[in-house]
Amino acid sequence: MQLEGTILKMRTVLAEPVQYTLPIGDSQINMNDLIGKEMKMTFTGQINCISCGKLTKTSFGQGFCYNCLQTAPEASESVLRPELSKSHFGMARDMEWAEKHDLINHFVYLAVSSEVKVGVTRMHQIPTRWIDQGASYAIKLAQTPNRHIAGVIEVFLKNHFTDKTNWRAMLKNEVAQNIDLLQEKRKVIELLPAELKKYVDTENEVTSIQYPVQQFPDKIKSIGFDKIPEITGTLLGIKGQYLLLDHDRVLNIRKHNGYFLRVEM
Repeated sequence: MQLEGTILKMRTVLAEPVQYTLPIGDSQINMNDLIGKEMKMTFTGQINCISCGKLTKTSFGQGFCYNCLQTAPEASESVLRPELSKSHFGMARDMEWAEKHDLINHFVYLAVSSEVKVGVTRMHQIPTRWIDQGASYAIKLAQTPNRHIAGVIEVFLKNHFTDKTNWRAMLKNEVAQNIDLLQEKRKVIELLPAELKKYVDTENEVTSIQYPVQQFPDKIKSIGFDKIPEITGTLLGIKGQYLLLDHDRVLNIRKHNGYFLRVEM
């Protein structure tokens, strides 16, 4: 079977294990069905901006042309740094977009991959955000009415937790052990100043996430289509937005948003 088209990051459904589909053109590939099988992915050299759709020689910020990187609301600085959002003051690249994405409820959360990290996501992105980061466990910490306040809480907690995922350790499944996320949440609540404590979320459910992996890599060899336009191998698993291939190779699908691929299965 062969499909071709522009790809986007894999879509996910929380199940045991997580179910992955790869959007490619107007079709989708059930990636879980390919685990343990050989596949071939060929990059044709065509990249389309995921915002405006125009051809671009280089992809910026996981899928944008340079112009959209500078102007598109979904590429604004507050996407990576929520505390910089000014939409609550009526200031944004696109206020209509901000009303749907920034001026809505956000969650601050704690997640465990290689260690405990703090993060921010929009209300409708749970558990997608956790899965995309390769988290093994996660818990909601606070719920805020906009992106800015969630970012303020995250910045405060960076003094106590990392806000980055050690992707190499995550892909080798080096998960921090003996972490009680509910206890960590209780500790965090005590750390928060009074003006931020009022946003603490009362739900204390810890979400456990299992990934479809037959074998984790011993070492990490990151590969990509810019240097290797044709990638062939056996798919051994999927974690986060990474395909785990034989010979310890890992391929970040999200990094290749907008790439036109031909996939043979």
